[in-house]
Amino acid sequence: MVIFASGRTDIPAFYSEWFMNRYREGYVDSRNPFYPRMVSRIYFSDVDAILFCSKNPTPIVDKLSQIDKPIIFHVTITPYRKDIEPRLYDKKEVIESVKRLSMMLGPKNVAVRYDPIFLSETYDVAYHLKAFKRLADQLKGYIQTVIVSFLDDCKSVRRNQSILKFRDFTEEDYRQIGEGFSAIAFEAGMVVQTCYEQRNLFEYGFHVGECISVAQVYELTGKKFKAQMPRKGGTCKCVSTADIGDYNCCPHGCKYCYANYDEKNVFENMKKHDPHSSLLIGHLNEDDIIKVRKP
Repeated sequence: MVIFASGRTDIPAFYSEWFMNRYREGYVDSRNPFYPRMVSRIYFSDVDAILFCSKNPTPIVDKLSQIDKPIIFHVTITPYRKDIEPRLYDKKEVIESVKRLSMMLGPKNVAVRYDPIFLSETYDVAYHLKAFKRLADQLKGYIQTVIVSFLDDCKSVRRNQSILKFRDFTEEDYRQIGEGFSAIAFEAGMVVQTCYEQRNLFEYGFHVGECISVAQVYELTGKKFKAQMPRKGGTCKCVSTADIGDYNCCPHGCKYCYANYDEKNVFENMKKHDPHSSLLIGHLNEDDIIKVRKP
């Protein structure tokens, strides 16, 4: 089993103490976001690898030596300012943490996510090309892959449209980003790829791959894992993972975030967090139905 920490919230940035407590305790509980009484219990003895995803890995970097499981780490670094990402950690420090992760885990197991790209009067194509070049120059030799995605239509994006002020992409926009990013990445010894995007920019030099591939996990664990089930509109071939996070509990406050679809509840949920609970948010209830998740 591969656990994902996490696509629903930033566990390394805000809940690393809780994660390490669960790791030492030997198991973690996760509520089903659609059926909250249903709780999956995952024993770390059944876990083969861990995928971390964060916009600020700094709080957990020094703790990783305590984990005796293979680790893959994705770090999201985007070029937006405080109007879009109001509470992000200093990105210079985040880049330094990426370098440390690379030295600890190896460049193949650390990827940067330039995710998502949107265009506006402030954040135009020229802005992104300049920002991507600066990022590639800083991380040359430390990473091999940059994963790119484009802004999705979700509840938070629609709610924050007056702040994001995004516009539709033209084919010329895609061409300039595709060719420009590809050339910059090649010069830095990196590949730039998309995963499960309607516009994968393959024709402009992007690679089309998986965020976490069957081959990568096999190389780390010696085990063959299944890819995710096909989704509507296409097929994602990433390895199937078990997400242990919760929605609406990340205080970064990014205006495009799909996982914070109810911003009013974010800080209320964080108040319910107990680093000693088996659950990320709150505690188990008497009527919860706990099922052990097996590989």
